[in-house]
Amino acid sequence: MSIEVRNITKRFGEFVALDGVSLDFPTGELAALLGPSGCGKTTLLRIIAGLESPDSGQVLFHGEDASQRDVCERQVGFVFQHYALFRHMTVFENVAFGLRVRPRAARPSNEEIRERVHALLRLVQLDWLAERHPSQLSGGQRQRIALARALAVEPKVLLLDEPFGALDAKVRKELRRWLRRLHDEIHVTSIFVTHDQEEALEVSDRVVLMNHGRVEQTGGPESVYEYPATPFVYGFLGNVNLFHGRAHNGLLHVGDVALAAPDHEHARDLPAVAYARPHDLEVERAAPGASGVAARLVRSLRFGPLVRLELEREDDAATIEAEIPAERFGELAFEPGEALLVRPRRGRVFTDKAAA
Repeated sequence: MSIEVRNITKRFGEFVALDGVSLDFPTGELAALLGPSGCGKTTLLRIIAGLESPDSGQVLFHGEDASQRDVCERQVGFVFQHYALFRHMTVFENVAFGLRVRPRAARPSNEEIRERVHALLRLVQLDWLAERHPSQLSGGQRQRIALARALAVEPKVLLLDEPFGALDAKVRKELRRWLRRLHDEIHVTSIFVTHDQEEALEVSDRVVLMNHGRVEQTGGPESVYEYPATPFVYGFLGNVNLFHGRAHNGLLHVGDVALAAPDHEHARDLPAVAYARPHDLEVERAAPGASGVAARLVRSLRFGPLVRLELEREDDAATIEAEIPAERFGELAFEPGEALLVRPRRGRVFTDKAAA
């Protein structure tokens, strides 16, 4: 089922949670609503589910206005961050709950319920836990049971509110891969909320970046990471270094370094900022005649095949983070306190007004 959100606005007192948000979610898509706390992503999810009402705007399911439909009429499965399993019920009964409480005319037989529940438990790879209670499960197992329960009622739309936020990093990583595989199998239109950029980029077909109740950018994971539309998106999707300079004739001049700024070919000596990721920096020893931003190495940290360099600029003591291959670091043998030069290989240039 496709979902359309049209000009949704929602206020809580003086706080504007959503400010005229419009989005389309095609049938079968797995989309991530990504952004910092308070940006409006959970409010939007709850409005789509029917758990909140917008002050204005529409939610359409497959082209039909669902704004006045009750939660039960929307055929939505909702998975919460903290599982919301019934502690006194077995795993089997938790998954069967939504089927058992249907009106008698729509309720499946006990045999049909049994078959559907066991099929779902096999789908989430936990059929061997059917007779256990939630207290006997790990956090990751509870979340998979919560997902099975949401799928039991055969929803047209699956909504997940920070589904892995309460889990430790290792389990979270395993479950997001599992969710991606599950979605590829069931193809239910799904939207999940997260503030974890790695999670959004790894799992989703499309990322919706939100900030202050508005949509900053939407696109495929690779697109939003490689081509951020705004300084906010650049900064939110991973670490970033800022280099202030002057944009002139398609170049940004930072000291004696010139960085390509094709979006500003008509600029004439405008204040601007280059946003560059740590892996897009070149680092070398300071030498007579060499160009670059002067900095001193504070410390180096190895993470597998990469070494992260923490540097302090000579001109304003600002911190620069660079990443280079561990093999290259071994060859260069930089020492703490050593004078180095940093040059961005590439980056996105914004005028100071856009970066504000």
